[in-house]
Amino acid sequence: MEMQQVRYFVALADTLNFTRAAEKCNVSQPALTRAIQQLEHELGGPLFHRERGNTHLSELGRMMLPYLQGVEEQCQAAKQQAKAVKKLEKATLTIGTMCTIGPQLVTSLMIRFQAAHPDVEVRVVDAGAPRMIEMLEKGELEVAIVGVPGELPDTLHQLPVFQERFVILLPPNHRLVAHEEVKAAELDKEPYVSRSNCEVFAPVRKELNSRGIFLRQVFSSPRDDWVQGMIQAGLGLGFFPEFSVTYPDLVVRPLVEPTFYRTVYLATVRGRPHSPAVGAFVQEARRFPWPTSRLPAPVSETIVVGEQVMAVG
Repeated sequence: MEMQQVRYFVALADTLNFTRAAEKCNVSQPALTRAIQQLEHELGGPLFHRERGNTHLSELGRMMLPYLQGVEEQCQAAKQQAKAVKKLEKATLTIGTMCTIGPQLVTSLMIRFQAAHPDVEVRVVDAGAPRMIEMLEKGELEVAIVGVPGELPDTLHQLPVFQERFVILLPPNHRLVAHEEVKAAELDKEPYVSRSNCEVFAPVRKELNSRGIFLRQVFSSPRDDWVQGMIQAGLGLGFFPEFSVTYPDLVVRPLVEPTFYRTVYLATVRGRPHSPAVGAFVQEARRFPWPTSRLPAPVSETIVVGEQVMAVG
């Protein structure tokens, strides 16, 4: 059964006139007649009784009418939906963002995108890097904002959007607040409030330990807001990406000797056809005024956790 046969049947059932039905479908009457005959052959009986001046539905035709009307209506709805998606109307875009990406950056980008494309429904998924990469590859996400140590899989196209330093967060009364920058050696045996979802701290810890620097972990949570709250309460210091700091009362100090950076990417699956909404979002991300570091440029050794290794200062 072909869709044009269904369309011709519904038109003929509505008009009960072969000439008017053909005109309604913009085909010749013989073409419509042949299509109806083919449909009758497939369904095993006449759908119309053809009498002079009195074409009417057969018993089989009356039984088939609601089913084939439903098929035709769904087909038209699918076409309209496809047109709407192509025009970015009623489209849905599913974006992943790592929970360690600064929320103010993600919020600002989403606001700009929605202002430019108000008919696109944006769904944001918050997850760790391994889960996000898995969701991208499975098609559960269309695009993701990620910043991970090491290389992303070759299956992903990576658009670097910004780099940020890792900083030390201090409660206002901490002894290191008096320093304009914090040397890594000064962190040895300091109470440390851990972000358990920090993708880069394993290589950072290894680097610090190799230099004889051992932090004393006193609290751990996957929630950045809880971690910052514990730091503000004086439980210990923290290690954060510069643009992920949201508590205004915390003291931010550059970490030096060494300094750590990461690169944040916009990632999509390489070679996969993407919807117009994905293309529009990528273009908006390219135009977005991504931040540059608010901190003084380091004059000491620099280590980049991730791609795009920067020169040593």
